[in-house]
Amino acid sequence: MSSAEFTESTGLADSARELADGRTTSTQQVSAALERIEASQNTLNAFRHLRATEALAEAAEADRRLAAGERLPLLGVPVAVKDDTDVAGMPTYFGCRGDLPAATADSEVVRRLRAAGAVIVGKTNSCELGQWPFTEGAAFGATRNPWNTGHTPGGSSGGSAAAVAAGLVPAALGSDGAGSIRIPAAWTHLVGIKPQRGRISVHPHHDAFQGLTVNGPLARTVADAALLLDAVAGPHPGDPHRPPPVAASAAAGRHPGRLRIALAWRPPLTLTGTAPHPDVRRAVTALAEALARLGHQVEEARPRYGLIGLGFVPRATAGIAELAALHPEPALLDPRTRSALRTGTRLGGRVVRAARAREVRQQRRIGALFHTPRVGARFDVLLTPTTAAPPPRIGTFDGLSAWRTDVAITEACPYAWPWNVLGWPGINVPAGFTADGLPVGAQLLGPSRSEELLISLAAQLEADQRWYEHRPPAPTGS
Repeated sequence: MSSAEFTESTGLADSARELADGRTTSTQQVSAALERIEASQNTLNAFRHLRATEALAEAAEADRRLAAGERLPLLGVPVAVKDDTDVAGMPTYFGCRGDLPAATADSEVVRRLRAAGAVIVGKTNSCELGQWPFTEGAAFGATRNPWNTGHTPGGSSGGSAAAVAAGLVPAALGSDGAGSIRIPAAWTHLVGIKPQRGRISVHPHHDAFQGLTVNGPLARTVADAALLLDAVAGPHPGDPHRPPPVAASAAAGRHPGRLRIALAWRPPLTLTGTAPHPDVRRAVTALAEALARLGHQVEEARPRYGLIGLGFVPRATAGIAELAALHPEPALLDPRTRSALRTGTRLGGRVVRAARAREVRQQRRIGALFHTPRVGARFDVLLTPTTAAPPPRIGTFDGLSAWRTDVAITEACPYAWPWNVLGWPGINVPAGFTADGLPVGAQLLGPSRSEELLISLAAQLEADQRWYEHRPPAPTGS
């Protein structure tokens, strides 16, 4: 398919409206999405597994339901899910090689997608067990950035980000255990929401990656991301975390009010000496200036992160170890995964329990940025770069040891992971481009259960910046 022939998807909300108004059919939307995916696969490699036959059958059924007058938020709209998500009848490879069995039941998030009427066209690529901010691996090759195919779209939700940024599907789900939605959103010019822990169920996992990982949407606009969040939010009966409901779409249409926004450049202590790339600093500074122009009070501040990494490392490696131990052929796993398996096994049990027990103190210390006893509210929102670096080139991390990989990814991405330890929400918003035309992003971070405020602020910023008007070049097949 040439650039001239490529017709990208409309947004999620527009797709749903067109179907409800009878201006198109689900069969047309799903067929077009499948054609775009197939045509771009040699170039972008965004998908691990398509379900073309099933999706077209579901689209035909959606058309019958629409014709009968049924209306649901996403009835007939094609979407994608990440390779870590159970879809009945499909293996959940999560970036791994090997002969893995098909899932026998849908995950809760897929059940909710289906209940909203969405048609799942396939599963997008992820790095092995979601460990790294790049989407490359022996199981599937490299997923490439639509803005420049020599560069990664990020990870671990890189396949979902590439699919949405390229216009293959109007929106997709990812997961975020250390920035794995926000980082690829930053590097592909998308809105990516990491919701409050428990907002979107991770069932059949009880508490994914020791409470670090949550599911969330990637989309071009705040309204589309909010619509997908509303469609899939809510607990499974067995979920341990059950925050009260939010109305994300309503928040996207609401003025945030005048806010106090803290701008933080210094990341948590990582011993890498990381500083933001000059192009990242320029872009985030411009975004801070835009927020000030919109009437918000923006001040530089320094969150009291403390030694939060001591709480993150045991939980992250224990989570990897728990999943890696289930693989039927461990020898097929990346050597770096096997190293994390050994580390996570050593740090499991008492050490990881102690790490989780520190979470309340960490929330109290860092939460003082937002509220201090006897003083009251200090700041409403924290603004930081999403990453310190622009998207690296494909192959940058090839052949590195586990230690060197960890150092390199920490240097590039030191800002996102603390909010996974805390379990609090954050949103990546596009911040602009480097001199070479590569996207970079900024995080809007809030205290517990602050999604609605963050979404309102992101929507106000989007109306000013109009980042959705910038699109990557159309992918071409070989």
